[in-house]
Amino acid sequence: MDKEILREMIEQNRVTSHFSFDRVTEDNAMFRLNEGTASIGFIYRHVAETINLFAQMLGTPTDVTNTTIGQTDAGQRYPVGQSREWIERGYRALQDLVETSSEAGWLTPVETPFFGRVSRIRLFAHTLFHTSHPGLAAALRRDPMWAQVSAALYGNNKNRSLNGNPGVWILLGRLRIHAGCHGRRPVNTKTC
Repeated sequence: MDKEILREMIEQNRVTSHFSFDRVTEDNAMFRLNEGTASIGFIYRHVAETINLFAQMLGTPTDVTNTTIGQTDAGQRYPVGQSREWIERGYRALQDLVETSSEAGWLTPVETPFFGRVSRIRLFAHTLFHTSHPGLAAALRRDPMWAQVSAALYGNNKNRSLNGNPGVWILLGRLRIHAGCHGRRPVNTKTC
């Protein structure tokens, strides 16, 4: 497999995800889309942990431990700076894997607790997919088939979050739901 293709895949994943990742702060980390969802900080920590733990399954050692995979957000606070550092470390681990893996090595099977035995390239692809959820949401919100229905957020300082929130789109069958504003008009809970 051409290493340049894999390098480009990692770089595009970073570019796509940074639009959402760069907006995560200590101020908005405890916000939730609603009472039944995980907080921004929990999801951000989850991405940080999974990119490193998946890279570990591919052969890169890490000291990152699982606190979010298979867990429910119980309201604990995760330091945003540490999560950001772990995400960067995870991307570096993936880049190192690209540089040190042979073409045939990508087809070598690896055991995973969730897919069973899969090739290393399939786990690599899943790792990139797993980190791209914020990019997917950002891309979907620009699609004309999506319509804004609601902008209710839970947590302290909701208006500050709404001022900088690009929004999150969810498609449930034919039901279209949006949370957040586009930043193209004054933001408040009545016009959002």
